[in-house]
Amino acid sequence: MNDTLSSEQQGVLEQIEDRNVETVHLQFTDLLGGVKSVSIPVSRLEKAFTEGIYFDGSSIEGFVRIQESDMRLTPDPSTFTVLPWIHDSATVGRMICDVVDTTTDKPFEGDPRRILRRAVARAEEHGYTVNMGPEPEFFLFERDDQGRPTTNPTDTGGYFDFAPKESTTRIRQEIGEVLAEMGFDVETNQHEVAAGQHEIVFQYADALKTADNIATFKTVVSSIASRHDLHATFMPKPITGINGSGMHTHISLFSDGTNQFHDDDGEFQLSETAHQFIAGILDHAPALTAVANPTVNSYKRLVPGYEAPVYVAWSYTNRSALIRKPASRSPESSRIELRSPDPSSNPYLALAAIITAGIDGIERGLEAPDPVRENIYEFDADKREEYGIATLPGSLNEALSALEGDDIIKNALGEHTFEKFREAKRTEIENYRMNVSDWERDQYLDSA
Repeated sequence: MNDTLSSEQQGVLEQIEDRNVETVHLQFTDLLGGVKSVSIPVSRLEKAFTEGIYFDGSSIEGFVRIQESDMRLTPDPSTFTVLPWIHDSATVGRMICDVVDTTTDKPFEGDPRRILRRAVARAEEHGYTVNMGPEPEFFLFERDDQGRPTTNPTDTGGYFDFAPKESTTRIRQEIGEVLAEMGFDVETNQHEVAAGQHEIVFQYADALKTADNIATFKTVVSSIASRHDLHATFMPKPITGINGSGMHTHISLFSDGTNQFHDDDGEFQLSETAHQFIAGILDHAPALTAVANPTVNSYKRLVPGYEAPVYVAWSYTNRSALIRKPASRSPESSRIELRSPDPSSNPYLALAAIITAGIDGIERGLEAPDPVRENIYEFDADKREEYGIATLPGSLNEALSALEGDDIIKNALGEHTFEKFREAKRTEIENYRMNVSDWERDQYLDSA
């Protein structure tokens, strides 16, 4: 065995031998959160650990120009796992990689994983470990005779429904079993409100592992659905008139094993630190929305009437607010829940923006506004003004303008990623603006 390898790298090689792994997928994400992968035989893995794997960065969304194209992947051995659903010919492993800029031989500034590492480091400067727990929702749809995705739900179930009405229980259970084999601690597995909509919640972890888990989760869900000739989508609002898919995100800060968000004597048992973190998120909510809700379709979900947050406020257990403090039974479980993110976001960028906003609130000593105990959905404009409740951006264009004016969240992304993100999203907005939709044809073709 190569003496230059770390004990963790050597441990991966031992696992590969013990489990007869023949191929390893090396994965990373592009700017928009798309999972990219290159496969290598295990005979090349030692070299991948010591020298990396080179690739063309100019072909990856949001990375570099063609004259700067050579980049390198460095596998993170802590992310090694076997992909249990691939059994056809050989056992296949997977590692998530960090991206290196070969022109400087330093971590690439536009690597989403690095951007999250930097946000985590900012929290660590204050002695905090950031724990985050996502609740990603998704739809399972049928495919047509040509194998193309439709928007026909696979069932007619509703919230918490079970078979026989909820016909995809077994598929969702299979997804949960695969996740468990890959090391996930699955907490709940259920049908959601809309027909064909599902949610699988896995245990919280530190922020970087959580982002890795979200990316892995989406891959697993899509792969298992495909095995059953179904299409899984994380599109925030695939069907008009029903609930969309969110990714509610639970957050807490720990220091020396103690939950810094908990205070026995605080309102709702929340500490001053928690209140300041909440205040930071509320202060940066418009800009944060551009990163956590990054598609034009995201704003079809963020409308009143479908359980999605619209109003910039916080509360205790109240699901009509942007942030709520869920009920908890122990100091360790005290946390806040941000309800706006959706699963179309790049998890590394979204979590980095959330952390940065909250830590900024702590650093500036911001005071959270009074919690709102009433159902904000029932407020009219005058009452919202009386309570000082702002509204989240109503479009990607509005959210992107807010991001352009928020130096804290821009700096969290870094100049390179902010510029690439803005360019990609401005193009998306313009393409959407020029596209003629079926709704417009139905509305105007006979009447205009």
